[in-house]
Amino acid sequence: MPPLFSNRNKVNMTRKQIAVSAFLIAVALLAFLLVTRPGRLNSHHDAPANALPSFNKSTLNKIWVCPMHPEITQDHPGTCPICGMKLVEASTSDIHEHGVHVDSATQQRLGVRLARVKQGVIGQEIQTYGNIAVAENTTFSVHPKYEGWIKKMYVHAVGEKVRAGQVLYEIYSPELINRQRTYLSSIDRRKQLLESIPTTADTESDYVMELTMDAAEDRDKLYSEEGVSVESIKHIEEKKQASDVVQIVAERSGVVSQINVKEGSFASQANSIIVLADTSKVWVNIVLYPDQVAQIKVGDAVTITDSAGHGIPSRISLINPLANNNKIVARAELDNTRYHLSPGTFTDVTIQAQAHEAMLLPRASVIYTGQGKMVMLSRGDGHFLPVPVETGVENGDWIEIIDGIQNESEVVVNGQFLLDSAASMSATTERMRSN
Repeated sequence: MPPLFSNRNKVNMTRKQIAVSAFLIAVALLAFLLVTRPGRLNSHHDAPANALPSFNKSTLNKIWVCPMHPEITQDHPGTCPICGMKLVEASTSDIHEHGVHVDSATQQRLGVRLARVKQGVIGQEIQTYGNIAVAENTTFSVHPKYEGWIKKMYVHAVGEKVRAGQVLYEIYSPELINRQRTYLSSIDRRKQLLESIPTTADTESDYVMELTMDAAEDRDKLYSEEGVSVESIKHIEEKKQASDVVQIVAERSGVVSQINVKEGSFASQANSIIVLADTSKVWVNIVLYPDQVAQIKVGDAVTITDSAGHGIPSRISLINPLANNNKIVARAELDNTRYHLSPGTFTDVTIQAQAHEAMLLPRASVIYTGQGKMVMLSRGDGHFLPVPVETGVENGDWIEIIDGIQNESEVVVNGQFLLDSAASMSATTERMRSN
């Protein structure tokens, strides 16, 4: 008995044969159109001119190409069907090994710009962030010189600015009361000494000068060393008796970063009352991952970007060898008198690591393809050739060239995508013609 589906199989085979035949005819027609299509962007070939008679210069017509989509070409002016841009007239070319020739007028219309490979210093850019912090070596703890009870605080919140000589708090201290009495006793002794010692006019002035200087030194010690305010000293001298409550002033200026006591609490010499921070110098704690730390060293250049977008230069001063949550902190120091950065805020940081001598090109000159990185090498007289290159460190607008071209070579910086596409199309047409 014959198979039930034999006729259907025959029909399917016939359809497949027709489809294959149609595909082959379409490929042949496409090859014919590409070979005979007029154009001005052609590849160069070392074969003699009579080997490719159909590409004689006299038979070449103009061709227009989209600057954004080089695959869009036509033999008359118009607009790109993809982006709507006006098509640009391409140039005529001689046939030469997978390159392209562009006359000077067309180079100007296409905006072709050249750059020369040069020697320079380049370093790896590490983009990260940092935290502005108070420089710990500039903080100052205010300790009481005598134990006692805090009667009144004149500083109430973290962040308040304090100037040297400003009253910080009032304290009741039995020890400080005894110190006042000692001070008053020294004043009385000097007065009695002046009254009891007979002196001449010459010696009197010497005694008076010496005793006056001693009194000034005692008064200065009470102010600078004990921290007693000028108002309290005047009150003691005028009343000629010790005051139960004395005002204590700040020895230096700063910003309050800690308040450790409250009114009515007991203050001892071992514990600080407040902590002042000097914000004229700050640290930038830079966050790094372990693999980034291997690329940097102390002394590397750092750029800190403030909230206004201004770059502030500095250098790495410390790399903490201890990690925390798989992060390592490096430090940069800044003079904050000009920038007024606020401790506790975050900032962008760029580190210039591993600076070294290298051959450099503008990053815009490198073409990134599926087969690697390439540049359009200028061979003079409008001849350009796509050349694969090996690149290294990228930094800003520059990229390191490790291999592929020599120093002082010229490459295309602007318009290289159009030239590369033209060279690729010409090479494809040439291969199809040879087949």
